[in-house]
Amino acid sequence: MLTKRIIACLDVDAGRVVKGTQFLNLRDAGDPAELAAAHSAAGADEIVLLDITATHQKRTTLLETVRRTAKELFIPFTVGGGVRTLQDAAAIFDAGADKISINSAAFADASLITCIAQHFGSQAVIVAIDAKRNGANFEAWTSGGRKLSGKDAVEWAKEAESRGAGEILLTSMDRDGTGDGFDCELTRIISEAVRIPVIASGGAGGAEHFVHVFREGAADAALAASIFHFGLTSISDLKSRLFAAGIPVRFPC
Repeated sequence: MLTKRIIACLDVDAGRVVKGTQFLNLRDAGDPAELAAAHSAAGADEIVLLDITATHQKRTTLLETVRRTAKELFIPFTVGGGVRTLQDAAAIFDAGADKISINSAAFADASLITCIAQHFGSQAVIVAIDAKRNGANFEAWTSGGRKLSGKDAVEWAKEAESRGAGEILLTSMDRDGTGDGFDCELTRIISEAVRIPVIASGGAGGAEHFVHVFREGAADAALAASIFHFGLTSISDLKSRLFAAGIPVRFPC
């Protein structure tokens, strides 16, 4: 059985890690390079850095921040935010990233997914989907949760896979930063709709939430920010709880 991955997320604004609730009310959490190193040492399987205002501010990713962070890591490192072209992706890979995450630009031109996948491999392309409930359905949002895309989240996940995406980073906007637990229904629906790995994001508040999203949500990986940044739980303790619950995880050598 494949091990489940625990991913630490760094939401970056103006070169600093921030965290809010439902994409609002951001507060400072620290330096991205320092936090990435700490989370890696604590047992994180991967690090994701998202430049959360790049798209809204119509600018490219802060490459110097990416370089500084990449130098601290020996685990897979994903970067997203402000990727609009193949050249943007190439610059991020050159700065030290192993994977890139795209969201708004993929909605604007879905062929970008295929273009990057053909040049760097599908394993290096993650399509991020920010989803919010609307009745019985889930809608996909863009621009850091500011704009409704007009697409159904499930159908968009299927299209992203068909275009060459290697993974889906699925964030529940309703649960983001609440600590109320992942949206297991949303995660399972997407996980069952595609064959590529799905990373659950939004709502982690404790170890039991990770157990639920792996069991009930069928997630391949789970991502969190606040509970790691602010010391609410440690990654090593989390993995011990998951192992005790029968969830396969990787422990550092």
